[in-house]
Amino acid sequence: MLSVDELVDRLIDLAFAEDIGDGDHTTLCCIPEDAVGKSKLLIKEDGILAGVEIAKKVFARFDPTMQVEVLMGDGTKVKKGDVAMIVTGKIRSLLQTERLMLNIMQRMSGIATMTNRYVELLEGTKTHVLDTRKTTPGMRMLEKMAVKIGGGVNHRIGLFDMILLKDNHVDFSGGISNAITRCHKYLEEKGLNLKIEIEVRSFDEIQQVMECGGVDRIMLDNFSVEDTRKAVEMIGGKYETESSGGITFDTIRAYAECGVDFVSVGALTHSVKGLDMSFKAC
Repeated sequence: MLSVDELVDRLIDLAFAEDIGDGDHTTLCCIPEDAVGKSKLLIKEDGILAGVEIAKKVFARFDPTMQVEVLMGDGTKVKKGDVAMIVTGKIRSLLQTERLMLNIMQRMSGIATMTNRYVELLEGTKTHVLDTRKTTPGMRMLEKMAVKIGGGVNHRIGLFDMILLKDNHVDFSGGISNAITRCHKYLEEKGLNLKIEIEVRSFDEIQQVMECGGVDRIMLDNFSVEDTRKAVEMIGGKYETESSGGITFDTIRAYAECGVDFVSVGALTHSVKGLDMSFKAC
């Protein structure tokens, strides 16, 4: 399995191949090869900065001679007019790395900013904000990094690092008991030690899970706030609890006050707006 660094390097290589192709002919035609300059990363909107460390990887992978002066690191609360970094190097390199760096940093900063808004709503509760697998293909690692920078918690990275028995798994297995039993048999056969979460859709399914046992977390799928409160009481702290499905900025606090341990929000990554910034000569 590829490491996070290897996945990020592959993403950067693919992005450069996609963007530059057989050459940035605009830059090559008008910028001398030996010309050197500086560019600054200018913040144009208030938010949480994310992607600084990845930006450094982008510059280094394209041209190791580029020098990056970081003025504001990942997780910093930034405001319009701030300068987050200054990069010195060949002007050709500055121009050819600009768009990829901005695409990554704008998206990561948008995710971190959105996550932080949800996190702030939950202050004073025990509930943590979780991300989901509703991510941009190829950019999952970066988007989940951004969630953590914004104060959220990563759920699972992919299909390999946790068992999540969702409604389709349960239905295709012939019920909750069958799904959990087969899960444990598989983990034992493969010698795996993975946490197990199961999605439930009703109080009856909660009861079935309680009777069967063998899980670490129960996901309450599309429960109302009132039903969530009842479900948390029914589970009684025997398992971690997670609320999921249609939870919004306006309703997340009410779910947290029911006493759930986690609330998962797909909107952190699937429909976020990038934070506005630009890379200008200085």
